[in-house]
Amino acid sequence: MILDLFAGPGGWSRALQLLGVRDVGLEWDQWACQTRAAAGQLTIRTDVAMYPTWPLVGRTRGVIASPPCQAWSMAGKRLGLLDQPLVHAAVEDLAAGRDTRGRLLAACRDERSLLAAEPMRYLYALNAAGEPDWVAMEEVPDVLPLWAQYAAVLRGWGFSVWYGILNAADYGVPQTRKRAILLASRIRTAQPPTPTHSQLAEPESLFGPGRARWVSMAEALGWGATDRPVPTVCAGGGPGGGPEPFPSGSRKTLSDARARGTWTPRPGGVVLQSRREAAGRAAQDGTRENRAADAAAATFPAEAHRWSWSLRSNNQANATVRPVSEPASTLFFGHRANECTWVAVPTAPSAKDADASAVPEPMPIRITAREASLLQTFPADYPWAGNKGQQFSQIGNAVPPLLAGHLLAPHLGLGLDPDDFTLAA
Repeated sequence: MILDLFAGPGGWSRALQLLGVRDVGLEWDQWACQTRAAAGQLTIRTDVAMYPTWPLVGRTRGVIASPPCQAWSMAGKRLGLLDQPLVHAAVEDLAAGRDTRGRLLAACRDERSLLAAEPMRYLYALNAAGEPDWVAMEEVPDVLPLWAQYAAVLRGWGFSVWYGILNAADYGVPQTRKRAILLASRIRTAQPPTPTHSQLAEPESLFGPGRARWVSMAEALGWGATDRPVPTVCAGGGPGGGPEPFPSGSRKTLSDARARGTWTPRPGGVVLQSRREAAGRAAQDGTRENRAADAAAATFPAEAHRWSWSLRSNNQANATVRPVSEPASTLFFGHRANECTWVAVPTAPSAKDADASAVPEPMPIRITAREASLLQTFPADYPWAGNKGQQFSQIGNAVPPLLAGHLLAPHLGLGLDPDDFTLAA
């Protein structure tokens, strides 16, 4: 089997499915387990720190691990920073067959910190049986010193090991998500996969085609495509077709006879509803929400304006803001679902517009779970379980399946077809 520790909602598993292979995931979170079940993935709901290793010995071909990263993550309060020496001590002890987790856990500031040492407990037990053939691990960049410690142990056991920082955008993910990766193998030289994309497209050379340009959010989400239905925007509206309006009100589909504006067939522009159209719609719809939308729309100039859309990574003053013509920055979500929002700025108004100063400052629109899922290279219909917050938490913590596919295919001796990882739908 392929063992997937801290399997989450199935980023690694989705990649393996597309490669024609299955894994067995160990996961504790209720909603991640329900997502995995709906996606047809094998899962044991358990605490990775408590699960015994003996049932796995003699039957494990590969080990995947993306342990929690509270002691290193840049997000949150980083209460586990002081726990890093304890995690290193746990890895050293477990690699020698000494289980000192109880004592070390009592000294941790964050009880989750020591989970980053758990893969070594499994690897030690499996190594006694000459297993596994290969290992793949992923975490936030600051975990790299811990991966260096793992690498030293694995090399001592006869593995070829590579570890370093990879940017998911270099492998076709529409997100500049940097992660610390460890790859180890007993049967081939461990090395990072060859990048397929770069920030700027590369010309063809004597060595073959150059790398393609990074995949933009607009490409991944299908915005600007002319061969598929695209979201419409009413009373300001917004991209993505989600339920949250801009500035307030409802979005309509192209088939709705009352729909007014439409998303333009290229990223970066949206046509706003005119004042006259807004007044007519206000007479037809008496709900409080839509009256507020129409009142806002009525302040717009008679001529349509265009807005350039960007994704803001969080609510902080120093948040990263990326236009839709570029990949997203790293997606992460905490207790609020609106930590990533679409924002827009007006472009130059029409020369015929007599009152350009009347264009209001747009309100942000929350990114939808479907949009976040696509930017992580999950399919648009991936069966996320739980409420909105639980879904966003799973999405932000997941490994992008396309990146996982690039990392796993060499270990499995399989070719990877990036077209299998369809982005827009």
